[in-house]
Amino acid sequence: MIIALHGGGMNAGYFDGQAHPDMSLLALGARLGYMVLALDRPGYGASYGSFPRGQRLTAQAATVRAAVSAFTARHAPAAGTVLLGHSFGAKVAFAVAADSGVREVLGVDVSGCGRRLAAHPGSLGRDPGPGLRQLNWGPLSLYPVETFQVSRTAMASMPEHEIGTVASWKRLSAVLLPRVRVPVRLTFAEHEAWWRHDDDAITDLTARLSAAPRIVVDRLPHAGHNISLGWTARAYHLKALAFVEECVAHARHTAPR
Repeated sequence: MIIALHGGGMNAGYFDGQAHPDMSLLALGARLGYMVLALDRPGYGASYGSFPRGQRLTAQAATVRAAVSAFTARHAPAAGTVLLGHSFGAKVAFAVAADSGVREVLGVDVSGCGRRLAAHPGSLGRDPGPGLRQLNWGPLSLYPVETFQVSRTAMASMPEHEIGTVASWKRLSAVLLPRVRVPVRLTFAEHEAWWRHDDDAITDLTARLSAAPRIVVDRLPHAGHNISLGWTARAYHLKALAFVEECVAHARHTAPR
């Protein structure tokens, strides 16, 4: 089962892009036989009433773990899961995987998240403008023109507690990443502007994942930060599903006989 965790300023609809039939991870996963669960993280969508100010990272991870455990107990007992996180959702995915008590996590696939910010965290929470649009989207030609109309229902304000956590990610990641003991895939869009993804930044990031048995670094051309809403969404999602298969194979061959 794939647990999809959206980024800041979006809700779970991010993974069900409606601008083109090839955009939706949920539809593609279902067609290929996967169970894909896209959650509204705390402070977004259906969870806003319970968490109007959102939650900080470690608290979010606990909430997500509880939600996933409840869902799998009812719909897929004993199923292994791969966490697929975008942007802030990637941080939550890492935090969930870093919990040594979560044995059912088989892998972590993240996009739109590094360790060294390329933009000032003060950009978050401000009114949308050309600068913020460039950070979130990159060149608009990377997306179907319909994206900016039909995706409005997937957009949301970033909760207060979440905004306050962004600047502390470098410190938190130094604690969390070394505790991730499953395969990890990192995808960086060609036009990623929030995070540094030069060779030095990638080396620093992968070095922190010291306990991960395998790390895959992928660069996606012709893509902006919001990968799953662009023309290259299908390419990214197919690679993510292939990584899921690799995680299943790794778990099968490393399990005690």
